Amino acid sequence: MIVKKISELNERDLETILNRNKNNISHILPKVSEILENVKNNGDFALKEYTKKFDGVEIDDFRVTPEEIEKAYEKIDSKVVESLEKAYENIWEFHEIQLKNINEWEVEKNGVRAGQVIRSVEKAGCYVPGGRAFYPSTVLMTVTPAKVSGVKKVVVTSPPNGTEGNPATLVASDISKADEIYKVGGAQAIGALAYGTKTVPKVDIIVGPGNVFVTAAKKLVYGDVSIDFPAGPSEVLIMCDETTNEEYVAVDFLAQAEHDPDASCIITVNSEEKAKKIKEKIFEELKTAKRTEIIEKSIKNSAIIIGSIDECIKLTNEYAPEHLEIMTENPREILNFIENAGSIFLGNYAPVSVGDYATGTNHVLPTSACAKMYSGLSVETFIKKPTVQELSKNGLLGISNVVTTIAEAEGLFNHSEAVKRRLKD
Repeated sequence: MIVKKISELNERDLETILNRNKNNISHILPKVSEILENVKNNGDFALKEYTKKFDGVEIDDFRVTPEEIEKAYEKIDSKVVESLEKAYENIWEFHEIQLKNINEWEVEKNGVRAGQVIRSVEKAGCYVPGGRAFYPSTVLMTVTPAKVSGVKKVVVTSPPNGTEGNPATLVASDISKADEIYKVGGAQAIGALAYGTKTVPKVDIIVGPGNVFVTAAKKLVYGDVSIDFPAGPSEVLIMCDETTNEEYVAVDFLAQAEHDPDASCIITVNSEEKAKKIKEKIFEELKTAKRTEIIEKSIKNSAIIIGSIDECIKLTNEYAPEHLEIMTENPREILNFIENAGSIFLGNYAPVSVGDYATGTNHVLPTSACAKMYSGLSVETFIKKPTVQELSKNGLLGISNVVTTIAEAEGLFNHSEAVKRRLKD
C-alpha cells in the first residue's frame, strides 16, 4: 500500500494509481475469438464442449425450467428471498423514476417539426458472474432496468452450479421477471447471446460484469450487438478530512478489498496524522476480517494519498472511481466539484454496500477510469432515441436553399434534387 503526499508522488506512483487494472487483454483475444467463432458456427454443440471443459459438467439442456426455479426457492433461506424482493422493489422504483425523466419532445419552427421519441431495444442479455461467488444482486441490477424500460425479452445467462443453476441466481431471476434463464457462462455465453444458438436467443444488447474473458468477448462482439461498457475489478475512492470516522473508512476499505485480489481501494485525506490513524485502523480490522487471502492481495493495489481538499478533488476526477465515498464535514459542497465517478456516496451513513443492494441505484458501474466517459447501467442503457421530423411545404421551402447549397457543395446532387423536385410546383 502506498502512503504518500500528492506532492511526493512520482510518475511511477501515479501510473500505478491511475492506470489500475487497465488489463491488456491482447494476449487472450485470439483464444476468446476462437471461442466466439466456434459458438457462432456450432451453436449448442460448442456450448456443451466449453461447459464440460471450463465448468467440468455435461449439460444437455441449458435452459432453466420452471421446476428448477421452484426447487431453487426451497433451497434458499426465506429471509434471503424477502430481502431480494425488497431490494427488487427499491431498484424498480428508482429506475421507474429514471424512465419518467427521459422525455419525448418536439419543437416546431416555421413549418418544421422536429423531435425525439423513446423506444426500447427488443431483446436484452444479462450476464451474471459465477466464478468465486454467485451474485443474485447483479441479476436484480441488470434485469430490472431492462424490464422497466420496456424490453420485450430479457435473458439471463450465468455459469452452472454443477449441472444446475445457482439457487439464488434463479430466485433473483424469477423475482425480477427475467423471461429466460440459461446455465452457461464465460466467453461462450457472450457468443451465444451475440449470435444465437438453437437454444439461446440472439439479443440486441449484452450487459453485466464478468472476468477478463467475458470482458474481452463483449468487446469482440460489439457491433454485432450493443454492450453496456467494459467492467473490470471493483474499486472505491474514499475522500476524508479531519472529521472522518476512521473506523468507517477501514471497514469500507475492507468491504471493497474483499471483492477481488485485483480490487483497487484509494483513500484521500488532508492530514498526515489522520492518514496514519486510518492505516492503523485498517490493519487492526484486518486481524478479524474474513476473506483475508483476497484482501491482502488487493491491499497491494491500494493507497492512502495525503493532500489538500482541492488536490484530493483533482486526483479524484483524474482517477474517475467506480465508487466514490465522500466522508467529509461538508460532502455536498465537494459534490459540486466532482466530474467523474460511477456512483457517489455522501456522508457517514452511506457505505458502498447500500448501493450494492438496497438504495435502488444500480451497482453495475464503469471501472478503470471509464467513468470519464460512461454512466452506470440504467434504463437509458436499453433505450434508443430516434429523432423525428415533419415538414410542411412552406417549412421545406424555408430551408431548401441551405440543403441544396450544402448538398451540391459536397457533390451530392441527388440530395439537392430530392428537395428541388418537391418544390417544382
